[in-house]
Amino acid sequence: MITQVEIDGLRRQAIAPQKLLINGEWQDASDGGVIEVVSPIDGQKLTTIAAATSDDVDVAVRAAGDVFERGDWSRMAPAGRMKILHKIADLIDQNAKELAVLGVRDNGTEIGMALKAEPGSAAGTFRFYAEAIDKAYGEIAPTADNVLALVHREPVGVVGAIVPWNFPLMIGAWKIAPALAAGNSVVLKPSEAASLSLLRLVELCMEAGLPAGVLNVITGNGAVAGEAMGLHQDIDIITFTGSGGTGRRLMDYAARSNMKRLYLELGGKSPNVVFADVEDIDHAAKVSAAGIFRNSGEVCVAGSRILVERSIHDAFVERLKVQAEKLIVGDPLELANNIGAITTKQQLEGDLDFVERAIAEGATLVCGGKQLHAEKGGYYMQPTIFTDVRPEMDLFQNEVFGPVVAVTPFDSEEEAIALANGTDFGLAAAVWTSNLSRAHRMVRNIKSGVVHVNTYGGAGNNVPLAGMKQSGNGADKSLHALEKFENLKTAWIQL
Repeated sequence: MITQVEIDGLRRQAIAPQKLLINGEWQDASDGGVIEVVSPIDGQKLTTIAAATSDDVDVAVRAAGDVFERGDWSRMAPAGRMKILHKIADLIDQNAKELAVLGVRDNGTEIGMALKAEPGSAAGTFRFYAEAIDKAYGEIAPTADNVLALVHREPVGVVGAIVPWNFPLMIGAWKIAPALAAGNSVVLKPSEAASLSLLRLVELCMEAGLPAGVLNVITGNGAVAGEAMGLHQDIDIITFTGSGGTGRRLMDYAARSNMKRLYLELGGKSPNVVFADVEDIDHAAKVSAAGIFRNSGEVCVAGSRILVERSIHDAFVERLKVQAEKLIVGDPLELANNIGAITTKQQLEGDLDFVERAIAEGATLVCGGKQLHAEKGGYYMQPTIFTDVRPEMDLFQNEVFGPVVAVTPFDSEEEAIALANGTDFGLAAAVWTSNLSRAHRMVRNIKSGVVHVNTYGGAGNNVPLAGMKQSGNGADKSLHALEKFENLKTAWIQL
């Protein structure tokens, strides 16, 4: 638990200008460039981060490649790597309050959620992959008696990890921890809109004994540093979470350079399907509200389309409205508030523009839709519900990444499936029903990497998060994530 007094003390701490970490040394960008860090809480400057150049990226990649070839980490005994990853997890726990408050000051997530979803999740992820290190075996293939066939698992080399501004610690750990567990070196690029907590995490990694050069951090503009990573000939893998547009550019960069492997998680427009036989409509409405409005809707798997069987549509919408209007939006470092700030001014403006377009296209605004607390200088928005949202509408098809939900009725299970699958995305979904057979049919027929049943969210580290369609490829979380960061090598031995 954290108290308001502790939060207020951490809030007042000054934050020094932040540098790049290359080969174990903190350094300025080669041209001295910096980016101002503006807090979404009040629109005020917090500090600066270094704005890396393409030359800085090159130096970081070479450092990562050199230490990989030396084997300081890549050939370290599994027990040694396990010990360091466990130590990283311990240090995250010991500094959890500091990490959470620092992250909230940077990206606006409400503190109650930040504690659990950021340092809490990151520590668990590092522990999970620490324990996996000596449990991912190679194989002996069945062969004739005079042949021995071995399948080795080897680290790939240099991993470029590009992390978004929502939940940077959680998503960063999903990428860093399995890449390190497999023995790779990493060049990490946080979002320019939320770098601070990841920079602190990297300090803790160094404190835990991670060898210099194994984890390097390049902050700065995606159009410069991110592009340089995508085009670099000596990065073997890029793992990325973010927008579809950036994902497409990374695919182009990979094709133009060394055809590096790409693993992309590109967001979604996740359907939350509520049938009339839902066991508890009030509970479904409460969980569904959290599934779209927590973290101001800035959640990749947010249930941003609610599909409701027509016979309970009006009753469900009324309950959803009650839940939305209960939420207190405000300073994310005040424990009394339920919902924090939108991370950037640009994102807030985009969310409000979605509202205007939805109204223009004929959707009905049930509640919300307006900016809040503009006089405080921060970026806040009311939880927003639209009904009468048709499949051809922008709000039905495209990700808002804000606290805006589209509600659409359906009349049959077949129609619900068609609506659920009626976008280009396939990241997450949910189904609310008391009919076990229907639940299994929906899980089978919805094209989504995760399908929740009678809940929304909460899947653990031991199961994968893997997108379908334009939500991406590959998997974060679970033992399957290790597969991204390993090469398989066959030894065919004549006896």
